[in-house]
Amino acid sequence: MTTYSVLIPFVPRRPEQVLPYAALVQWTHAHRLWQGQSLLVDPYQGFAHAAGVGFRVPTGIGVSLMPLHHPYTAALQARSLSLTTGQPVLAGFGPGAPTFQRDLLGAPYASPLTAAREYLGTVRGLLTGRPVATEGSYYHCHAALPPSPGARVEVGLGVLRPGMARLAGELADTAITWLAPATYLRDTVVPALREGAERAGRKAAPTLTAVVPVALAVPDRDPAEFALAGSGAHLQGAHYRDMLRRAGINTTGSDPAADAKALVAGGAFVSGELPSLVEQLAEFAAAGADEVVLNLTGVFAACGPQVAMEQLKKILAALL
Repeated sequence: MTTYSVLIPFVPRRPEQVLPYAALVQWTHAHRLWQGQSLLVDPYQGFAHAAGVGFRVPTGIGVSLMPLHHPYTAALQARSLSLTTGQPVLAGFGPGAPTFQRDLLGAPYASPLTAAREYLGTVRGLLTGRPVATEGSYYHCHAALPPSPGARVEVGLGVLRPGMARLAGELADTAITWLAPATYLRDTVVPALREGAERAGRKAAPTLTAVVPVALAVPDRDPAEFALAGSGAHLQGAHYRDMLRRAGINTTGSDPAADAKALVAGGAFVSGELPSLVEQLAEFAAAGADEVVLNLTGVFAACGPQVAMEQLKKILAALL
């Protein structure tokens, strides 16, 4: 059965800004609280703050960019959060854009797949408590984390294209998509996950979490406005445009308004009146998503926090 979760729809500047969303997850049947990579309040610290205030909820990081942390630090952070909250943690990772890799590492990964394989393999090994011996092209780690009981920590991999999906099928507990329409999950991501799992001899493919940008209809507002406000930065990334092209959604990166309309038309951005929106989200479940994360970033950016929270509550009530 598909679960529905909540993404914090902005980058918190103070940890207390996390609290209304942590409370929403704790007081409803929402499955998990998610936050993407932040260069302001780090998600691990924001979630730990919420736990200290009393909102101890399952959390997801989608996704932490690999160049920022050594795999040992990544595994330590994820386990520390699970021990702090007493709740499951899904720690998702991804290589980030080539420009980001170059700016932090001096050069982009020649093979992002190899880098991700080394990174996830090291993190997973450390979280089991056994000694890890990684001698890779990008990462070196001869160490172990002290064994400690605690809530489950799952390792996720950000997935846009088939190669990374196959790798997730081999190594990850969960594959995490962002901005991918339901048809692309069904036709491309899910088969690649199964292929990778079969190649690795796994009994089952990893679960699939889809982070989906959504907006309820607002009078006199074009849904493309919300799509642009929430996903405009992603449309500048060549790797996102390539994924969308594979999904049949052509974007150029040079005409933001047209690209936003293409997202809406192609089902990468879900919008409409509540019954229609619920039906569209059900398509992600039918396509193979085990968890759908409601991303109201566009509504937050265009209409403010109150409208975004009101919409989120209405959508959750209809879904759950």
